[in-house]
Amino acid sequence: MTMIRTDNGAARAARLPYGIQALNWTRNDALLAIAVIVVDLTGYSLSATEDGRALTVPALVLVVLTAPCLLARRSRPVTVLCAVLALGLVLNLITSQGPHFSAGAIVALYSVARLRGPAVTTAAALATVPLTVIGSGYAGTTRFTALLGNTIAVLLVVAAALLTRRWQQETEARRTLLAERAVADERRRIARELHDIVAHHITTMQLMAGGARANLAHDPETAREALVTLEGSGRMALSEMRQLLDVLRAGEEPEGTPPAPQPGTGDLERIVTEARLGGMETGFTVDGPVRPLPPALGLTVFRIVQESLTNTRKHAGQRARAHVRLTYRPDEVTVEVRDDGAGNRPAPSRPGHACGYGLIGMRERVALQGGALEAAALDSGGFRVAARLPAPPEPGAPGGEGEEERG
Repeated sequence: MTMIRTDNGAARAARLPYGIQALNWTRNDALLAIAVIVVDLTGYSLSATEDGRALTVPALVLVVLTAPCLLARRSRPVTVLCAVLALGLVLNLITSQGPHFSAGAIVALYSVARLRGPAVTTAAALATVPLTVIGSGYAGTTRFTALLGNTIAVLLVVAAALLTRRWQQETEARRTLLAERAVADERRRIARELHDIVAHHITTMQLMAGGARANLAHDPETAREALVTLEGSGRMALSEMRQLLDVLRAGEEPEGTPPAPQPGTGDLERIVTEARLGGMETGFTVDGPVRPLPPALGLTVFRIVQESLTNTRKHAGQRARAHVRLTYRPDEVTVEVRDDGAGNRPAPSRPGHACGYGLIGMRERVALQGGALEAAALDSGGFRVAARLPAPPEPGAPGGEGEEERG
């Protein structure tokens, strides 16, 4: 389970009355509506001055009323276009202005073409051309010229909208492909690491079996200890192999000699020290009775801390302060990394932007261990990553509470 903070705009909208929420408008929509008012008022004023017409209050009101209509262009584009065309029609009927194609009509038609299908877009375009030339300011060849000009304008607006929609679809497809590729790469990397752990256990089993055979006749006690170690390594290797089978592994080169084991919780203090040496103030706390963890689980904890500290340096800067907390509980282990952001890391603007490839890798690792991951910006600034991972205690291990402060 990954929890990502939603954007502030959505939270603000949730506190608004239902009628305002239904508009589904953003700050950019409001700015666009203001720009449309400025453009249309300027165009109407210049046209009236050029033709010697007086500016009337009803006409100005009709131009201004286009703006609130455009606030709902994302949720109700067809309704907005109808409203804008109706206001423009009334404006044309009560004034004698010449041929024009208002900015409000351009934005409304563009929204329909961007958000609706071909049939609706075609109908909207066919309705827009004649409705924008009805008015007392047209006569004779002027009306034909206006029809031709508005037809060209409508075609350009629709073409621009369709090209934009296609570009955004291709961009989203590429983004999805990159995310899927990142997941596949991370799974292969996890599979390689699990392979290394299993290979290490098998090598240990081979050595212990040879030692037990060599000491079986003259030193039964040593042979018994070797067999106990062999049994534990075999059980651990079987557990890791089951996880290995859950991960897709492709394109691996043949291994030579089995490599050394991967890092675990015992290496956390080392990477915390490296973070301090890099100039970032980093604390490290261990709660609960420390106990050995399965190698794959220890590796997951290590990678979460490593990636979180890397993200802190990358996004929050060297002035940020970070703290790592590792907690051992009877049936699970939790790891939390939080930073204060040092004022440099804003909250994610929307879900998914905070979910980079590093978080994808963490999520994959935690999911393989059957745990839960939380990653979210903090209201007070900074960022927090926390993972809960099942970790049953070893048979016969004593329980208890305690705390060890490091750093």
